[in-house]
Amino acid sequence: MAAREGAEYGTLLERFRDYLLIELKLSRRTVETYMRSCSNFIAYCVENGLDPQVLTSNEVIAYLIARQTAPENAVDQRTVAKILSALRSFFGFMVIEQERDSNPALLIETPKAEQRVPGVLPVEDVERLLDAIDTDTPAGLRDRALFEVIYSCGLRISEAVELCVDRLYLKEGLIRVLGKGERERLVPIGDEAIVWLERYLEHGRPQLLKAKVRTRKLFLNHRGEGLSRKGMWKRFRHIADQLGLDAKVHTLRHSYATHLLAGGADLRAVQELLGHADISTTQIYTHVGREDLRRYHADHHPRA
Repeated sequence: MAAREGAEYGTLLERFRDYLLIELKLSRRTVETYMRSCSNFIAYCVENGLDPQVLTSNEVIAYLIARQTAPENAVDQRTVAKILSALRSFFGFMVIEQERDSNPALLIETPKAEQRVPGVLPVEDVERLLDAIDTDTPAGLRDRALFEVIYSCGLRISEAVELCVDRLYLKEGLIRVLGKGERERLVPIGDEAIVWLERYLEHGRPQLLKAKVRTRKLFLNHRGEGLSRKGMWKRFRHIADQLGLDAKVHTLRHSYATHLLAGGADLRAVQELLGHADISTTQIYTHVGREDLRRYHADHHPRA
């Protein structure tokens, strides 16, 4: 494939980005994921002298196999499924743009990813982690309020990043969350999280605010800007490492769902609280519960 043709595919990718954003109205994070997958695929085609306009399903399959068997950075089944989803959209767009006659990715069966049971902290470890946060500083108050809210409301880290002050309804015990696909939902927030949020709003956030920075974001960094995903991850990692806990920020969301179900919550109610579009995504937490039961049986049954 000539360099000029490679540049033309770069232009096609840009048009594909606009299609995802404007026509399909996908979230920017999803668009970034699709673009990364498709850019890698185009680079593979250029390197191997393949023309995306005429290649077949077998050549797409060969690419997916190459990604799984790469000596470095090999991907798992779950990632392959995501790549295939991106390529289906890309080839579908090429058909719409009359760059191809058909979509070769539609003929490829989506690989079934192994169901991964998420890590979960016992209630005692969640409490130990939250209590270990030093709240004598504005940043400490922020961290306590942040992780209390994530655990109390089962938030994704991206949802915590996007929280704004005007989305809090603390008197009503609710917060308004912007979830995946730009979908909003109202989520109840517990009394303990409200206490720490109020302390942070009164004594922490005002000291983190900077005169020249205007932001509605709830959780701020030392520059007065919204705390980033990476910033939240680093703060949690620091606290967990001090306690010797093998956990990530997302573990708080997993723990929230598991503790709700263990307490007798209805699965569909938990689906709504988590913002899952499909209840099958929520059902993974019932597997966590069954594993707990198996361990309990093994530990306590005389014939186990």
